[in-house]
Amino acid sequence: MTSAPTADTTARISDPAQAQRRILRVLFASQVLSGAGLAAGVTVGALLAQDMLGTTRLAGLPSALFTTGSALTAVVVGRISQARGRRPGLAAGYLTGAVGSAGVIAAAVLDNPVLLFIALFVYGAGTATNLQARYAGADLAARGHRARAVSTVLVATTLGGVTGPNLAAPAGTFAERLGIPGLAGPFVLSGAAYALAAFVLAVWLRPDPLLLARAVARAEEADAVPNAADAGAVHAADPGEGRGGVALGALVMVLTQLVMVSIMTMTPVHMHDHGHGTAASGLVIAVHIGAMYLPSPLTGWLVDRYGRTKVAAASGITLPAAGVLAATAPVGSVTLLALALGLLGLGWNFGLVCGTAIIADTVPLATRARTQGTVDVSIAIAGATGGMASGIMVAATSYPVLALTGAALSLALLPAIAATAYRR
Repeated sequence: MTSAPTADTTARISDPAQAQRRILRVLFASQVLSGAGLAAGVTVGALLAQDMLGTTRLAGLPSALFTTGSALTAVVVGRISQARGRRPGLAAGYLTGAVGSAGVIAAAVLDNPVLLFIALFVYGAGTATNLQARYAGADLAARGHRARAVSTVLVATTLGGVTGPNLAAPAGTFAERLGIPGLAGPFVLSGAAYALAAFVLAVWLRPDPLLLARAVARAEEADAVPNAADAGAVHAADPGEGRGGVALGALVMVLTQLVMVSIMTMTPVHMHDHGHGTAASGLVIAVHIGAMYLPSPLTGWLVDRYGRTKVAAASGITLPAAGVLAATAPVGSVTLLALALGLLGLGWNFGLVCGTAIIADTVPLATRARTQGTVDVSIAIAGATGGMASGIMVAATSYPVLALTGAALSLALLPAIAATAYRR
């Protein structure tokens, strides 16, 4: 007969605080690599499709495809993580992204748009995995430190994310020397970065954060059950949590993703159509990616200190400002476009960090990874919708109309947040 866990079971399993520090270091390293892979592909994906198809109308299709691919991957990574832990789920996701990068390169060499679209769908696995990694940072974190743990993982993406777009031009030159079209060059970088990220996680993400968090929770619960007062504390939920919390967290992240992807996707195309080169668009996207991730430590502190809904409201103010500035910036001003994309990234950061914290607060460990994967499917679908619709809208109207539409949509966050706060 197996004996029940005793009070020192947690210590025998592992020191959770020490394990959390190690886990965050490993996640930080993998996110630096995956950030470079993600940002490099985003910079030239729309331009590559435009070059191969000869039209702007479908320039948003690459973004739609790899975000649709990320939706499928979010489900798969979530289910693998639920069953076997974060390590195999995240490593498999990054390896799939590397395979997609190789497919994009092959499509460019063969000048095959169909293969390009299939490869971009597979490439989206890297995007989904990059986002799923933030949940691994929160698995072992105490409630009052979850947003900061998430932000530690997110900020690591900044280093690779800022470097990736600025390597677009050199990567293109390197690719041309190998007989690969220049616009496919950044996908060489993406493939290598994703493969290395998978290797880092597979080898060093030990102990697995989700599996350890479950073991610690079981040990603490078993130790608390004999004491009736403590047992109530183990199972009690915070006021306002539950289905409403999941809905609010998902809404914040879905809407910020929709607005961010739609404007971001068409900005390099907008700049290219007005005479700016790859280096200029790479700089603007680098500023954008930096703003998406670099403020994460401050955002995490704000979320933990002042509450989830206040930072969500800040997102609902920052995103409209970004859309208005992008719409009104002179086409020749790289500085103003960079500022607009920086605000766009900041608003997205506010939404992602507070939304992730809301989900982590709400969902129990027993179903956490699966629910998080499902939420990320909604985020990916929103990104796919924004990416696809953005190209069609710009072809039918203009980039300023797209940016103003995004600004108007993001204002919908404010009444939703107010309604949730009123119910609580």
